[in-house]
Amino acid sequence: MTVTNYRRSMLLMGVLVAALLAVAVHYPRTIDADAGDAANADETAHSEAGVLALEQHWSIAEMAGDTGWLEQMLAPGFRSVSNDGSVHDKQAIVAGAAKRKGTSLAQAQRQFADYQQQHPYGSAVLIQGDTAVVSFYDPALGPQKGVKSADIFVYADGGWHAFYSQHTGLNK
Repeated sequence: MTVTNYRRSMLLMGVLVAALLAVAVHYPRTIDADAGDAANADETAHSEAGVLALEQHWSIAEMAGDTGWLEQMLAPGFRSVSNDGSVHDKQAIVAGAAKRKGTSLAQAQRQFADYQQQHPYGSAVLIQGDTAVVSFYDPALGPQKGVKSADIFVYADGGWHAFYSQHTGLNK
């Protein structure tokens, strides 16, 4: 790939991300973080419940150091942009999780439940074709003014794969 083609593809991805986030902000389907039981949903389902179940699995996998699962779920070229503008690629996310290898599933689930209790949030999900945008927001501010982060997924090979994550400085 030439430098020009790479720049074009990155610009196109940026435009796609901006467009999907704009649509998600204006037309989200909001879901309380504790509404339904994501743990019992089929995370391979091409649905809101499926992508939310995958989000929950993602959080627990990072806390438990489940690097194998993260390797298959994060798309090649995955990028996570922190609220300070720094970028973390797939390898950085997997390496961070590897430091927690040996954490039991039960312990990771407790840590995630504690996090949810200490940091309440709502979720807004938009699915357009094989692309899903999941926004997490402060329930006191709502999905229009209180977005904490957003993840973008593509549905391929029978499951959802994260390819972009953006975090804001809200409530820091």
